[in-house]
Amino acid sequence: MLKPSSNQRNGLILLKLILLSTFVVAATLNSANGDDDKYREARAKMVAQDIAGEGITNRLVLQSLNTVERHEFVPSKLFREAYIDKALPIGYQQTISPPFVVAYMTQALDPRPTDKVLEIGTGSGYQAAVLAEIVKEVYSIEIVPQLSREASRRLSKLGYDNVHTLAGDGYKGWPEHAPYDRIIVTCSPESVPQPLIDQLREGGRMIVPLGQRYQQVFYLFEKQDGKLVQEKLIPTLFVPMTGQSEEGRRVLPDPANPQLVNGGLEVDENNDGKVDSWYYQRQAERVKGDAPEGDYYVTFKNDETGRPARMLQGIAIDGRKIAFVNLSLDLKLDNIRAGDEEWEKPAFYIHFYDHIRRSLGDFQVGPWLRSQDWERTGRRIPVPVGAREAILRIGLNGAAGTMSVDDLRLSFIPR
Repeated sequence: MLKPSSNQRNGLILLKLILLSTFVVAATLNSANGDDDKYREARAKMVAQDIAGEGITNRLVLQSLNTVERHEFVPSKLFREAYIDKALPIGYQQTISPPFVVAYMTQALDPRPTDKVLEIGTGSGYQAAVLAEIVKEVYSIEIVPQLSREASRRLSKLGYDNVHTLAGDGYKGWPEHAPYDRIIVTCSPESVPQPLIDQLREGGRMIVPLGQRYQQVFYLFEKQDGKLVQEKLIPTLFVPMTGQSEEGRRVLPDPANPQLVNGGLEVDENNDGKVDSWYYQRQAERVKGDAPEGDYYVTFKNDETGRPARMLQGIAIDGRKIAFVNLSLDLKLDNIRAGDEEWEKPAFYIHFYDHIRRSLGDFQVGPWLRSQDWERTGRRIPVPVGAREAILRIGLNGAAGTMSVDDLRLSFIPR
């Protein structure tokens, strides 16, 4: 739905350049006038490159992302990473969504200044603040009481008086303020909760990440004649509701038998040009023909070092039962140039996390810095005993050049 067509790309490039120049000039003028927002330029660059540059065109959404101070919604030790397009931990096993995901969900809802919006999953309060810059009222529910209290204080301090927060089970909605023009769910249920359907206004829109724990897809719903009409969007990964909502899932992951899904890159059920089951795809193109395996492969292209060009997938893995994983893939490289940071090189990463999502470190296949035709490569990687989940990340990782991949595989050796 939000992927630009070929005849729109030149327009998007022009929009990106206009936004970047406009925002940077504004940042310079505000600095000269004594504005103490030292992150303004970083925010402007983020919006131009990672939001507008990735296909977000809604003027109100771009303006809101350029206004809301994301660093205010993350721990102070992470301020320097606040305007990088990635999720960041905020405590209580929760994360703040990447800016592109916030922009994507907001644009999909097509919010209007007169709207009343219900948000399920307040988290840090960042998504609520982005919406509050656009709509009349935001009602936001968070199941973790500590997060709800912290977000409420933060939003109040920042002057978002049109955001109203509640600690409780978001899947029950907030019926006393219904109906809502828009509903946004920023945690992952297995199916759309009936109370949210009931509380959505006729003609209203709702966006929800649905699916299994590590295989979720955004669905956009519109209420027509009392029923939801759905549109399947892009893959994503959201933290599910904690406690009973998570334990009650019909399909649970099997951490003793980790699986990589759609490693052959053949599946694209909604024909959006993106491979299914891989999320946060940046500067990635699904290509047909000349594939080492099957019909399709993925190519990452990046002309500017430092920009993300990658895709990710989450898996469950129990380090008490799995001693090693073998990661392998078919790889082609051309004109690779490493970025300024040590990690800005093409590689296939696996990041391990414990039961409360603390990082246990990462391992990589690669990096690769030379041009080469298709070649099979891989590595055996030890699994930390404390590991309970992992994130697979493949791409240029901030390097410039062209990288093509196919037939990504994961196998394991029991402990």
